[in-house]
Amino acid sequence: MKLSANTLRLIIPAASLAVLLVAVFYMQPRAMSYTGLNLLFNLAVPIALATIAQMLIMSVNDLDLSMGTFVSFCACVTATFLQTSPLAGILIFAAAIAVYAAMGAIIHIRALPSIVVTLGMSFVWGGLAVLLLPSPGGEAPAWIRSIMTAKPPFIPMAIVASVVLAAITHYIVMRSSFGVLMRGVGGNVRSVERSGWSVIGIRAATFALAGVFAVLAGIALVGLTTSADANIALRYTLLSIAGVILGGGEFVGGRVSPIGAVIGALTLTLAGSFLSFMRISPDWQIGAQGAILIVVLGLRLLLNRLEKREKNQ
Repeated sequence: MKLSANTLRLIIPAASLAVLLVAVFYMQPRAMSYTGLNLLFNLAVPIALATIAQMLIMSVNDLDLSMGTFVSFCACVTATFLQTSPLAGILIFAAAIAVYAAMGAIIHIRALPSIVVTLGMSFVWGGLAVLLLPSPGGEAPAWIRSIMTAKPPFIPMAIVASVVLAAITHYIVMRSSFGVLMRGVGGNVRSVERSGWSVIGIRAATFALAGVFAVLAGIALVGLTTSADANIALRYTLLSIAGVILGGGEFVGGRVSPIGAVIGALTLTLAGSFLSFMRISPDWQIGAQGAILIVVLGLRLLLNRLEKREKNQ
């Protein structure tokens, strides 16, 4: 039976995760346990949430270079206002999501490059994060901590949550009518306009939904680390982009894969966690994650060439 291109694109990130997991178990057999898997995938949930947020923005052919600073800002809000004054924290998050929606609308109305707008916003989010927490501190709300450290039977919480996130986002992006419109804006914006839909509204809603997932990423991160600082998630910008690409997404054309994005986030998390587990320098961790991305992109390039050959024949 001949596999579709979308299926093959999903197989590649899944295979890369499997290969890396086998290598981890071979080098460290003790990791093949509930506790070992929990340590390896400890930060998978916030990275997966940030990757999903980036994937949503990339689905409309935009790119968010403020993802890391925004997640850091949300982490600071969680460790301060959400802990001491929950209502104020919720209102701040609502305002931040509204700002994300406004960014999507402004980018479309003024035809501005998203990388320029989001890069500028990264300084805004970073400055606000420093104002909230000039030095590391704060405290995670008890209910968030209990959720993130829950221990379901047989399978660690990080893996269970990642599966649930993949299922929810797959439905939103690939099955819902909004997901069709969102990918339509990324793939053929003129056809969406001719159908009578508001492209501005779709972009704004997409950015707002991305903001929701990014807020959840900041909350989840604090639930795992128990505190926050203004630079806690700066690496999430590149990690989220890498996770989307690793999972089969593309920068243009509205081609994204929610399940693949979560798998990509798990792969990058596994690479970083395993090297930390082996007490290897963080510099090598970044290099290992980059090497994985290069290998997978090479496989995808080969796949694309094979597809073109089949079409020409």
